[in-house]
Amino acid sequence: MKIAYDHQIFSAHKFGGVSRYFVELIKHINQLKKKNFTKIIAPVHQNFYLTENIKNLYFKGFKLPNIKGSAKICNLINSFLSPFLLKFYEPDVIHKTYYELEKFNNAHTKKIITVYDMIHELFPKNFSNKDKTAEIKKIAVAKADHIICISKNTQKDLVNILGVDIKKTSVVHLGLTLMSQEKKYFNKNHKPFLLYVGSRCGYKNFSRFIEAYANSNQVKKNFDIVAFGGGSFVLDEIKKFNNLKVSNIKQVNGDDDKLASYYQNASLFIYPSLYEGFGLPLLEAMNFGCPVACSNTSSIPEVAGNAAIFFDPYSVKSISKSIETILLNNKMNKLLIARGLKRAKKFSWKKCAEETYKVYKKILK
Repeated sequence: MKIAYDHQIFSAHKFGGVSRYFVELIKHINQLKKKNFTKIIAPVHQNFYLTENIKNLYFKGFKLPNIKGSAKICNLINSFLSPFLLKFYEPDVIHKTYYELEKFNNAHTKKIITVYDMIHELFPKNFSNKDKTAEIKKIAVAKADHIICISKNTQKDLVNILGVDIKKTSVVHLGLTLMSQEKKYFNKNHKPFLLYVGSRCGYKNFSRFIEAYANSNQVKKNFDIVAFGGGSFVLDEIKKFNNLKVSNIKQVNGDDDKLASYYQNASLFIYPSLYEGFGLPLLEAMNFGCPVACSNTSSIPEVAGNAAIFFDPYSVKSISKSIETILLNNKMNKLLIARGLKRAKKFSWKKCAEETYKVYKKILK
């Protein structure tokens, strides 16, 4: 089987979950030792994960220097060259790495697309009017021969919102990437803290979490907050912290090793998002023995299983109560850690690759 992956995500992103998903997927499909050949159609790119895993991907492409406008340059070059390369390669399957208007049309080649979530459709106010992702996604989904959804919840939303025939879809869960066991960046005197990871915009519900934290005097007194990634705090956030008298909060950035270290040392991982297509940070936290408190919405219960305390993300009181249940109950804390370690093992890139490969075979019959 000849499998191709297009350039989209590797042209656009230096890092990020979607590009890491495809790198891990391709790497593990190559390890299945089936009679197939994978090819990434990206003559130029700007992605760190491609460079880091180049030998396992059998990939030949040039990484552009980190310069202003590198994404546009990559996209222009790849958009021009890709149709010719695909015509020459003649793949049996092309797996699109993001949503794109059709540029390659070959009756012999089956087209697959992965849908990660329906956030643009459900939370349009979180995005600019110039963001046409929802429109392009709708067209790309209609033209695909098959659609992979990363959770049952995403599959359900896709069917309900875009009217897609469920027979045209398959659910394939993501795997776990962050496996470092290094315990650096910390000293013995570091104060206990709650860990929040990623973007803090709109539907991520960071604001209600801060209110819930501020409402619990015991938690506020004994635990700090660390917000990992997501950029520096903006003026509105700082005003909210001041109004709620929350001073023991800091924002940090770093690589996967540094994030792993924060997971390992956190007293609790908080995931208050109103909606997620999957929720990979849940598994990352569990993998490092960090107890989890998270929302009871969208795909989050599907991923967390019985290894978390759930709350209503629209209720500050519910969030606050869940945080206290974990931090002030040592027995519950230990139970969640044990369940989390077990739960994380259920999700692997090998399994993701095997199930994705079955989808490829299915649509070629």
